[in-house]
Amino acid sequence: MHIIRRRAWEVTDRAVTPEHFVLNRRSLLAGAAATILPSLMARAEAPVKQDFKPGRPLTEEKYATTYNNYYEFGDSKNIWQDAQALKQRPWTIKLDGMLKQPRTIGIDDLLKQVSLEERIYRHRCVEAWAMTVPWTGFPLAGLLKIAEPLGSAKYVVFETAQDKVMSGLDAPLYPWPYVEGVTIDEAGNDLAFISTGMYGKPLPPQNGGPIRLTMPWKYGFKSAKAIVRITFTDKRPATFWEAIGPSEYGFWANVNPAVAHPRWSQASERLLGSDERVPTQIFNGYADQVAALYADRKTEKLFM
Repeated sequence: MHIIRRRAWEVTDRAVTPEHFVLNRRSLLAGAAATILPSLMARAEAPVKQDFKPGRPLTEEKYATTYNNYYEFGDSKNIWQDAQALKQRPWTIKLDGMLKQPRTIGIDDLLKQVSLEERIYRHRCVEAWAMTVPWTGFPLAGLLKIAEPLGSAKYVVFETAQDKVMSGLDAPLYPWPYVEGVTIDEAGNDLAFISTGMYGKPLPPQNGGPIRLTMPWKYGFKSAKAIVRITFTDKRPATFWEAIGPSEYGFWANVNPAVAHPRWSQASERLLGSDERVPTQIFNGYADQVAALYADRKTEKLFM
């Protein structure tokens, strides 16, 4: 297994972040490679193509990994220490629903069937804070090939872990388990990603480790963490936040600066680390890659 970078919109680290960070990161990778998930540590640089740029520097790792929404552990942003109790191995994912052959697969067996790559994506929370993160993982389209859904399947539904170490599961107002879903065509888009690492390391539990969804053109709550079940269906799922507040959180949840949340504006966002306010971009800056997905859905509530 190896990590590749060959998408037209990807750029090297040097193109988006200071050189000293890159050099320090290379040293970190070299030291870590002998002890944790060598497949995540391997790295191959491809020629730089400028069709897409994150447009801002990477968020420092210390901010991205200590400021987290993870309601299974509570409603504080400071859950990262408590999340360390969530064991990352063994870990299995149930694949069921409209499939050629439903089955359960271990995460390490899954990783043997894919080629890992690193992608630098902007992340936009519905709460109007944002970060830019180097994720390691593989295209969601690759998981579709492994799962072999039937032609009648229209949606991919993600269910997240419910573990005894998650104190937030005791909150009575939330409809556990956490469920999110996307359409088959969204899942097949080149930007849709399954993340298993970040910053050149295995994905930490507070960020959704060991395996999470990453949909960079949608608000962050769509990107389900700690996935334990993936179901293929012909019925649109009732998703977690949509069930709690349908007037505030819709199924599509695409980023749009012109569509305000009922309780705050989405016109700008706060960058973690610097606290700089910057303008929000339609589809979080990924309109060229994803806008065509919604050309025939203009009558639906596509944003928020």
